[in-house]
Amino acid sequence: MAATETVDVLAQCLCKAHRFTATVPRASLPLKASCCHCNSCRHSTGALYTCDASWPGSFDEIRDSSLCKYEFSANLTIRFCGTCSAPMFYQKHSVDRESTFGVFTGALANSPVTNFIKIVDHIFVGDTIDGGASVWMHKPNQDGSVPRRWMAGRNNSDELHHTWPPVEDLPGVNHKIGPVEIPLRCHCGGVNFVLRRGDADFAAMLPEKLPWFVEPRTHKLLTTFDACNSCRTTFGADVINWTFALMHHLEFPANNTGQFATTGFPRTTNDLKTSVSSEDRDPRLGTLCIYESSPDVQRYFCSRCSASVFYAVDDRQELVDVAVGLLEEPSGARAESFLAWGFGSDVGSMQDVIGGWREKLVAAIQSEAEAWRIARSYPKTWRRILKEEDLVADS
Repeated sequence: MAATETVDVLAQCLCKAHRFTATVPRASLPLKASCCHCNSCRHSTGALYTCDASWPGSFDEIRDSSLCKYEFSANLTIRFCGTCSAPMFYQKHSVDRESTFGVFTGALANSPVTNFIKIVDHIFVGDTIDGGASVWMHKPNQDGSVPRRWMAGRNNSDELHHTWPPVEDLPGVNHKIGPVEIPLRCHCGGVNFVLRRGDADFAAMLPEKLPWFVEPRTHKLLTTFDACNSCRTTFGADVINWTFALMHHLEFPANNTGQFATTGFPRTTNDLKTSVSSEDRDPRLGTLCIYESSPDVQRYFCSRCSASVFYAVDDRQELVDVAVGLLEEPSGARAESFLAWGFGSDVGSMQDVIGGWREKLVAAIQSEAEAWRIARSYPKTWRRILKEEDLVADS
């Protein structure tokens, strides 16, 4: 077979300790992928969804590798890098047949191949309550095809129209009814923290004095879309959603009497790094682990189930990025009573996807998020308005 008739498929973790390749006929593309929006997938990665395709390469190479294993369920095992936490594959067990392996699409290289991945369905959308990320992934494919949406498993649950849930049933932008703190928890429970509202701190502050990520009217936390290579590899998903929190709004869970401990969560990113790296670490930090992806960057994750948790930078000592998929809020996966979403705003690190198969996927997600924002009458974020005003002023 001529070289031009084949395509190399590369899966690699962030630290590059694990690298797997497969060669497939170009005619076999696109690889068929499925997005899962279930609670378990969100909490085992930190992303709002997972996306996976059948691995076209050697299963034995994965089995024989030193990738860590997490027993996700009775019939699924996640294989991830123990150093950088990147989830790479899942192994599906069956009583009467050989195990199969799927690859998380976030682990795949951004090859310049047209029509490389095709998302065929969204499953367990019902778990999200509010539709989660599926609402901006109605037409993600290069060929314009529309993935089917299922309330639970494919072909054995109700199929959902792309308008579910109706926008009129969703909370308004000013809606804040709900708890004053919400759990921040991974799938295995080894990471178990609390994110508090910042109203007590922000109420007396002038809008221009608020932290840049705090919505001036509601004091909700800005939530962004990110396509950077490092983040999508770490999470195993192609587009990541981050929110932001001051360190003193993070706590360990209250004790049985409902009281927070007098010795609380680390108050700076340097303290967090020191605490997690210490041999005599606080047991309440649980399975939280650290990977320094750059000299000044720390990525925190669960060492047992691989869920990404925080992103920290040395020059932002009082602030961390928080993985939205770990939040548990009654209104739904997007935690809209806590978060102010940048639907349709620029996707972070867009330059990382230009020229590869993800470019059109990310562009479609941004476009659909904007259309959905308009359909909902959801306002632009204050930061987007300021940016657009600056662009107009400069033109």
